[in-house]
Amino acid sequence: MTQEPAGNVLIVDDNAEFQTVAADFAAMAHCRTTAAMTLSEARRLTRGERFDLILIDLNLPDGNGFDLLDELDLAAHGPVAIVTGHPSVESAVRAVHSPVVEYLLKPIKAEQLAGLLERAYLRAQTRQIGKPVLGGMVGQGPLMRELFDRIRRIAPLDVSVLIHGETGTGKELVARAVHDLSGRSGRFVSVNCGAIAPELLSSQLFGHERGSFTGALQSHAGYFEQAEGGTLFLDEITEMPMAQQVYLLRVLESHVLTRVGGSREVPVDVRVLAATNRDPQQAVTSGAMRLDLYYRLVEFPLSMPTLSERREDIPLLAQHFLDRLNERYQSRRAFSAEALHQLATRPWPGNVRELRHTVQRLYTLANDNTIGPLPAQVFRSTESSDGAVRFQVGMTFDDIEREMLLKTLAYHSNNKRQAARALGITAKTIYNRLLRYRELGLIAEEQVGEPEGESSD
Repeated sequence: MTQEPAGNVLIVDDNAEFQTVAADFAAMAHCRTTAAMTLSEARRLTRGERFDLILIDLNLPDGNGFDLLDELDLAAHGPVAIVTGHPSVESAVRAVHSPVVEYLLKPIKAEQLAGLLERAYLRAQTRQIGKPVLGGMVGQGPLMRELFDRIRRIAPLDVSVLIHGETGTGKELVARAVHDLSGRSGRFVSVNCGAIAPELLSSQLFGHERGSFTGALQSHAGYFEQAEGGTLFLDEITEMPMAQQVYLLRVLESHVLTRVGGSREVPVDVRVLAATNRDPQQAVTSGAMRLDLYYRLVEFPLSMPTLSERREDIPLLAQHFLDRLNERYQSRRAFSAEALHQLATRPWPGNVRELRHTVQRLYTLANDNTIGPLPAQVFRSTESSDGAVRFQVGMTFDDIEREMLLKTLAYHSNNKRQAARALGITAKTIYNRLLRYRELGLIAEEQVGEPEGESSD
């Protein structure tokens, strides 16, 4: 039996209890761990081995965790997260301006650690070139094998890539795979253009100088500068306002940018990957995307197949998600043949993301180790949304509000900011409502998503 890839995690912390807890979580997330109690030990380990994730405590017996971060060969390792029980404004600001993906406070939340470990596991998967797995994507049918081949061919070439596909097909996973196989030394930075307020997008992308606008208390390096030497992934590029599209095109052509409120030109070496769930040519025709920007981004197009177009992969994907749950929770649950047949014949408008969430629900509802036949209630929240909200006598106002909010979210592909605009409320309000529904057991954990309208594919 071929062994699954395992993420390689380094825990730099002199707290033995934290090391034990983190190692237990890592084991459930298909990751192996190495522990370092001191800065000097961590230096030795990072020089001789590559890690898919590094967790660094700031206060070490022989130095500060930032000293290790400053010396790391970031091209050789995966994401770096600061974990501290003694937070300070100074260290938080320094973390923001360094290649750190998270600044976490002890006691660390389980979901935060699990998210980091999953990224480490997926990074390990991208190295398994000969398998039907690439960058966290699983598939053995002709469409996915062709996609994997195109990713491997385009990854080393320094050209822009435009990824087109429906919500839930894995566009960000494709972008991460391109970056991981590119050999670029910098970071992978992901930005959802539809999740950032238009008035803030220029500052977030291109940075700003101190005093350039109210609230700009210090200079800020934007996403382009944070991705120096690496890859910038612009998700939902067609949601970017025209003014920012004009300036983006200039940066792509000239490889220099000027921060908001600044005059100095900053050279940038960044590969840009973009994605959209809209037809790019229709977006150009409708005026949502500039034609010259489209041609600049589409040097190499990648099209994502829907799950219904690759039905032969559904049993493989479902088993893959179930295997991860079994390993995480030390269980032995398995699909019946009838259950796999039911999964393979459903429409899956939400694509792979919908399938993954459905497998999680099936796992939770299973009364024994055999899953199947599938209960109808599992699919109630995964039916395609036609934009219609249906009420019935006896529903409370809270029920009606919840139905309206969830259906509007589904209609807008779970983009909280777009749903908020449609409902006339804020994305924060939607997030808070979802948190309350989860606490009441009305929706699953994964339906809450990220705060402030952030979403990913």
